Amino acid sequence: MLRAAPAAVAGALATGCATARTDTTAVRASGSPPPGGTGPPAPGARSPGAARPPTRAPGQPVQIQHGPSRGSAVALTFHGQGDPKTATALLGEAERAGARVTVLAVGSWLDEQPAMARRILDGGHELGNHTQRHLDICALPADAAYAEITGCAQRLRKLTGTIGSWFRPSRAQYATDLVIRLARRAGYPHVLSYDVDSLDADDPGAPVVRRTVLDRARAGSIVSLHLGHPGTVAALPPILDGLHRRGLRAVTTTELVT
Repeated sequence: MLRAAPAAVAGALATGCATARTDTTAVRASGSPPPGGTGPPAPGARSPGAARPPTRAPGQPVQIQHGPSRGSAVALTFHGQGDPKTATALLGEAERAGARVTVLAVGSWLDEQPAMARRILDGGHELGNHTQRHLDICALPADAAYAEITGCAQRLRKLTGTIGSWFRPSRAQYATDLVIRLARRAGYPHVLSYDVDSLDADDPGAPVVRRTVLDRARAGSIVSLHLGHPGTVAALPPILDGLHRRGLRAVTTTELVT
């Protein structure tokens, strides 16, 4: 694998994800589970512990920013890296509320914390690819960007048996056309974006994170959050409670769009 030029590698340790340029189209999906209660499994759901292959949503755009606004569900998606104790605490809060989330893991984090892959799946959550080293993937040349995608995919396959349900570009809200082509080449039919940025990576405090999410989230929203931030752990219960009061249920992204 070729290595990226030094200028492209700058900022590799950044934890937030900035916006890159591209067009995106709203996803149209067939519905989602009702709020509250467990009920029968949703069409996209699997039993706890089962790793999903890449999600295919026929008729949906390649780059998915949000789900069906006519439904009653939202997807909380987490950029996966950071202190495993903090990450585990957050997953526990979601599970106590009956919520299921999508974690887009950084490959180097999985190298350091391989048990987190199983912990995420055993909680009934969804696991995906957020590149190997969390570089600014949209600024990398093609060979280096592809290595970032496939590097994390290889870790996921080794740990779970699949390359993960989704690919999300690192340090970018939207993938460029090049990154979309590379992700599809690596086996991901869709690229996962989001329409609500919680800004929790800036550590503004739990009340601000809660207010940001609840002010912006609507039925069908895909919300960007981060593991490894104590403020996000503290914000999650009131976020879930606020969504519930509005008749919204937190589900995995696959459940939201299929």
